[in-house]
Amino acid sequence: MDITIHNAFLPHLDRDATLAFYRDLLGFEVRKEVGYNDMYWITVGHPDQPGVSLVLHPPAADPGVTEDERRTVTEMMAKGTYAILTLATPDLTATFEKLESGGAEIVQEPIDQPYGIRDCAVRDPAGNLLRINEVR
Repeated sequence: MDITIHNAFLPHLDRDATLAFYRDLLGFEVRKEVGYNDMYWITVGHPDQPGVSLVLHPPAADPGVTEDERRTVTEMMAKGTYAILTLATPDLTATFEKLESGGAEIVQEPIDQPYGIRDCAVRDPAGNLLRINEVR
């Protein structure tokens, strides 16, 4: 079977903060932006990975989600327990320093994990947890 990952989805709450983080701080390119009323879907991706995109979507957009569910999702996002994305970099120290100096919310400084991975963790402006692995 020939199958690849094309899109992954993460919720976001604030268009400007989301663009500042993913475009300006992480260096992802904006591939598509769709607005409807006060909601925005923003598709971003690393310039070296044209076939893989991250779709940042409003958590309140699904008409099948109840108000209680929206509130729960928003609360979980704020705590960093709703969604997790793992990124990779060849130089974790330099990446971490850029994120820290750019004002990213630091969850965990770079550390050598006992299971063989060196990583760190930050939260995006919506609270989504991003783990960053050093991959050489």
